[in-house]
Amino acid sequence: MADASIENAGLLVVDKVAGVTSHDVVSQCRKAFNTRRVGHAGTLDPMATGVLVIGIERATKLLGLLSLTTKSYAATIRLGQSTDSDDADGEIVTTADASGVSDEETAAVIATLTGDIQQVPTKVSAIKVDGRRAHALVRAGEEFELQARPVTVHRFEVLETRRDGGFVDVDVEVDCSSGTYIRSLARDLGATLGVGGHLTALRRTAVGPFTLEHSRTMEEVASTPGLSLGIDDAAKLCFPHRDISDADAESISQGRWLEPIGMKGIYTVVDPSGQAIALIQEKGRRASSVMVVRPATLR
Repeated sequence: MADASIENAGLLVVDKVAGVTSHDVVSQCRKAFNTRRVGHAGTLDPMATGVLVIGIERATKLLGLLSLTTKSYAATIRLGQSTDSDDADGEIVTTADASGVSDEETAAVIATLTGDIQQVPTKVSAIKVDGRRAHALVRAGEEFELQARPVTVHRFEVLETRRDGGFVDVDVEVDCSSGTYIRSLARDLGATLGVGGHLTALRRTAVGPFTLEHSRTMEEVASTPGLSLGIDDAAKLCFPHRDISDADAESISQGRWLEPIGMKGIYTVVDPSGQAIALIQEKGRRASSVMVVRPATLR
């Protein structure tokens, strides 16, 4: 029989509001669910809104295994102004008249920022430089350079362009690989056009299989604590699954291994009642667990 920690375990997809950190959301969830076992996958900047995936109870162990490799955003880029953080939270560094920039020129540069590209992360980021976070080095006034990294921008599409005096505001949608900085896309678009650019709005609309349709606001969570997906549904949504017998479920829940069947990558084994028992990976002659969802003591 499952205990309360299993019954209350799962994922919560939060629609984060602007002005709070991802850690703030974790703290609020600890209070709402009355547990310390809360974690998040994929940090969102304070100015950003949208999808933030939270793990509750045993589902915190799922977070590091989730393949959240594709992310989608809606954003607004202001051409004609650059900031030291590449977004609206930073100090203005340069201002230029962008009124002469045509839609065709913008589209041509966006095309060069689409596909497999080398991107220099924004300096106000959590990337470590000699063991210290880049954003901490910026605050300390230290000089440093970040190396370009390979990222993939699957889609970079202009939805609308608005002209406001010397500024051009471009609403875009971006689908990209994990590790891509939308702020860096805004910076590079403006820099290549010669007028500077920064991000004025950012909303994450999807992370892996999780979208705003799954999401709840923290106001809703605070008034009525509840999961977006229980641990069974989360394990089955995020990974392929293999049906197993009650005997195999008992075996894997006690830490033993199963016979491999040729499935690649991590997958979920599901017992006849629909419960996720464990996440499995096959190596050689063994299909062994990388995470036991339901140990024998909790079944």
